[in-house]
Amino acid sequence: MQIYLVGGAVRDRLLEMPVKERDFVVVGATPEQMQARGFRRVGSHFPIFIHPQTHEEYALARSGGSEAGSSGELAHDQSVTLEQDLARRDLTINAMAEDGQGELIDPYGGREDLQRRVLRHVSDAFSDDPIRVLRVARFMARYADLGFTLAPETHALMSEMVAAGQLDHLVAERVWQELYGALGETQPRRFFELLRSLGALQRVLPELDALFGVPQPVAWHPEVDCGEHTLMALQVAVELSDDPEVRFATLTHDLGKGTTPERILPSHYGHGERGSRLIDQLCDRIRVPGRFRELARGCASYHGHLHRLYELRPKTVLKMLTGLGAFRQPGRLTQFILVCQADFQGRGGFRQRPYPQGEDLMRLYRAAAEVTAATQDASLIGRLLGDAIQRERIERIGERMRTIGATVN
Repeated sequence: MQIYLVGGAVRDRLLEMPVKERDFVVVGATPEQMQARGFRRVGSHFPIFIHPQTHEEYALARSGGSEAGSSGELAHDQSVTLEQDLARRDLTINAMAEDGQGELIDPYGGREDLQRRVLRHVSDAFSDDPIRVLRVARFMARYADLGFTLAPETHALMSEMVAAGQLDHLVAERVWQELYGALGETQPRRFFELLRSLGALQRVLPELDALFGVPQPVAWHPEVDCGEHTLMALQVAVELSDDPEVRFATLTHDLGKGTTPERILPSHYGHGERGSRLIDQLCDRIRVPGRFRELARGCASYHGHLHRLYELRPKTVLKMLTGLGAFRQPGRLTQFILVCQADFQGRGGFRQRPYPQGEDLMRLYRAAAEVTAATQDASLIGRLLGDAIQRERIERIGERMRTIGATVN
């Protein structure tokens, strides 16, 4: 029995990056031998074991197929070599191992590709698992700051996979997993740019792909293109917050512009309502968690309101706060403001412009939030109580808006 450290831990150590988790491959062992040593077996398709003390994953060496969800058969008998196990992996930079003495085992040139900053597939077996296209795009988002590029032959192979329809029936949960991971990287726009260059964005996220080539008024969007604006806003969101819900809501805030009737372009009247429906469509298809959907819908519906805050009536401000669920979940309002700021500053030449609407909306919210059932006449109940709370909140918002208006003017 021989045990090797493999994959991401080896890659990240060579890149001098923090190693977040370690995975191991065991060569020459049987499931029974692993269990006899106290390892706990998990996984139904092939033997993976959890170490009894460290709780790290140990997998028996296997050949054929891919790390997860492959259409190929996986063999994991004792005769499978380390080189065979590494050959089934996606990229050369992930197909390296270290033995117990820390010696590097690199049969497919992963270290050289790391040094050259190239993402390259190990073999044509890459195409066994089409989710790898999204996984490679996620690596581009992660390593773009380090200057990584995609090998031309890997780009060509992935383009062939897309053209052959291999991405048309991906498991929804796995698409969301890769999208969620990409949103957590330092350059998530690279994920979407690569997918678009492959023709994959239209297959996987057609609502987002539809934004590219759609114009906006140049006075407010010097970058003009809706798709480009969305990616610019997403990168601002990355600078503002590491909250994946904020980043997802920024990504989807303008989806409605992809369905704007051509006759009214470059205006986009009603895009918020259309966008909310598209967000539901997207979230249903790839099984996006409810909390992401709720924030995204609120941002799509109301981001234009916050941009025009100083033009709104107090009643409209209260409607926005209520629609966002701010009185039930105050943290949701903070998220909404970050998305709106990213939207505003994610435009050509706008990055350094101030966005006072965010702080001012918080002031209006705090004024309205002081009004509760406890501050009303104890004799009021039901609808009468609700109406009284609403009237006083509108009054408080109006008073504060006059103060804010005087300051702005």
